[in-house]
Amino acid sequence: MAAHKIINLALQGGGSHGAFTWGVCDRLLEDERLEIEGIVGTSAGAMNATVLADGFAEDGRDGARRALRRFWTKIGEQGRYSPLQRSPWERLRGGWRVTDSPGFFWFDLMTRLFSPYQWNPLNKNPLEDLIKSTVDFERLRTVGGIKLYICATNVRSGKVRVFEKHDLTAEVLMASACLPFMFQAVEVEGEAYWDGGYMGNPAIFPLIYGCDSSDVLLVQINPMHRDEVPTTGRDILDRVGEISFNSSLMREMRAIHFVSRLIDGGHLSPEQYKQLNMHMIEAEQELASFGASSKLSSEPAFLEHLFEIGRARAEAWLATHFDDINHRSTLDLAKTFF
Repeated sequence: MAAHKIINLALQGGGSHGAFTWGVCDRLLEDERLEIEGIVGTSAGAMNATVLADGFAEDGRDGARRALRRFWTKIGEQGRYSPLQRSPWERLRGGWRVTDSPGFFWFDLMTRLFSPYQWNPLNKNPLEDLIKSTVDFERLRTVGGIKLYICATNVRSGKVRVFEKHDLTAEVLMASACLPFMFQAVEVEGEAYWDGGYMGNPAIFPLIYGCDSSDVLLVQINPMHRDEVPTTGRDILDRVGEISFNSSLMREMRAIHFVSRLIDGGHLSPEQYKQLNMHMIEAEQELASFGASSKLSSEPAFLEHLFEIGRARAEAWLATHFDDINHRSTLDLAKTFF
């Protein structure tokens, strides 16, 4: 039997593309050779991380898999009634973009002309009720198990705030996923927060300082590279968002690469500085081809499609790199982030 391996997960945010991460996590949880020590997550990654950890606290890895499926199934049920649907033409061509639907036109117009304090004065967010009905926060905060770190951006200071397991509430998750053009800032302990992706998508340092394992597996959602230069207003905004939501991660990865080189060169003591083994599972070309607007689509068929892509990518990664876990990095930081 293969050796037992311990890893940490770093889960990016990216709207409904978080269903890709669901598929990745489902396959990792299925492999009993793996143990997850800690998870850091932002936005949709925070949702996946919290639901997984709560399900694990209830009934181990099987409980985590059931909890994730239950959560995303409910997301899909809500999506059936969303005005953000594919047009008939998009369905015929087999795509998943919602940019040419009437619902998206009005949604895009409203978020450009008005702030959420104007067009959503009651600050309704159906995701909050779903989270409250899905996650047992009392159990999550008090039962041991997987370490959990959730990232949000402090609106006033511009700094990242990392909430640990004992801090978690539904409001914390809403803060981590609060896109400022869609929702009012979420107040937690007297401070206002926006989406954690602006300052940590996700932050890696909580896993460095809070976990024993030196292996971090990043589940990447937001495309780092696109072949074409955007020329329409919508595409330019989408690409600016992708670059912004990857910028903090890129800076942290470059710092990790720099420290690793100093350790390898004998300039820093490995007893004082942790040498990380970095790994990544991604589907950049496929996710990029769906278009940024598809992150707003929660059509059940789309979520299941993303789930299957995630499982397949995790399966391929495990087949190729399982033996490397706890021994060496499989992610070339210089090639990917420089």
